[in-house]
Amino acid sequence: MEKKNIDWGNLGFGYVKTDYRYVSNFKDGAWDEGGLITDDTVTISECAGVLQYAQTVFEGMKAYTTEDGHIVTFRPDLNAERMENSAKRLEMPVFPKERFIEAVVETVKANAAYVPPYGSGATLYVRPYMFGSNPVIGVKPADEYQFRVFTTPVGPYFKGGVKPLTIRVSDFDRAAPCGTGHIKAGLNYAMSLHAIVDAHEKGFDENMYLDPKTRTKVEETGGANFLFVTKDGKVVTPKSDSILPSITRRSLIYVAKEYLGLEAEEREIYMDEVKDFAECGLCGTAAVISPVGKIVDHGNEICLPSGMTEMGPITKKLYDTLTGIQMGRIEAPKGWIQVIE
Repeated sequence: MEKKNIDWGNLGFGYVKTDYRYVSNFKDGAWDEGGLITDDTVTISECAGVLQYAQTVFEGMKAYTTEDGHIVTFRPDLNAERMENSAKRLEMPVFPKERFIEAVVETVKANAAYVPPYGSGATLYVRPYMFGSNPVIGVKPADEYQFRVFTTPVGPYFKGGVKPLTIRVSDFDRAAPCGTGHIKAGLNYAMSLHAIVDAHEKGFDENMYLDPKTRTKVEETGGANFLFVTKDGKVVTPKSDSILPSITRRSLIYVAKEYLGLEAEEREIYMDEVKDFAECGLCGTAAVISPVGKIVDHGNEICLPSGMTEMGPITKKLYDTLTGIQMGRIEAPKGWIQVIE
């Protein structure tokens, strides 16, 4: 298929309308058969559940062109499972896992002309989401829902090269004890907007949120999980019931153990330990790993030995290995790569 006339090398991380999106509606206790449409607008009641009580969940994933020319996505089954857990927590109907994967494949395939070519650094961002669509004025779950998938081509996260981030320990909480921090719900991101704007105004790239109960343990940032490397080369990542289970983080832990032969574990990480780590990164769909060079805890600067100029050596190996798997340069574990065409 002939690609769209897009300057792939100068794409930012923003919305570009593509030709097709997938839509399915839930009514009278069942999902309809769904299908592709060309209209990018959503028409709902002014009293829709999503507008009144923020009943919405979403996922973020990517499709890209591998070295051998195939269009693929990365571990979509885990996105489907995570959306299932998110929907259950907000009393929304589950969109079946098999149908979720089919909808993603169908939408990406229909927009294949927008999937950036291999080597461009750009990818096709895929956003499945679901929301309460019928009028709801009393505080209760909606009765009707819409599941949609849209795509948009996006540029490389690190435009102009990798620059380690400076982050701060936030006075805000991103989640409540026994709350919704473990699911991918729009409401979690809405409450983080003030904190990130405030961080940027004060010269920081991101927030480090601590656990909401004791404020002694590292949790995550607003949109990524933490990954640390100890001075003896061990990979550790925070364990908590109030952080989002990142698919990228889980994949990196597997890569550390099975591909690089490193010791790796998920455990509680106390803020007091951070000063003793050799490397730190933020992991997520957008960048895979964003290196962190400095963490500021209320005026106390923690400067990671990996520095402010490049990724630490182990973080770099993890990044290179996982992106190599995603792009087809390194053989993937069984089931990780969904070939679309």
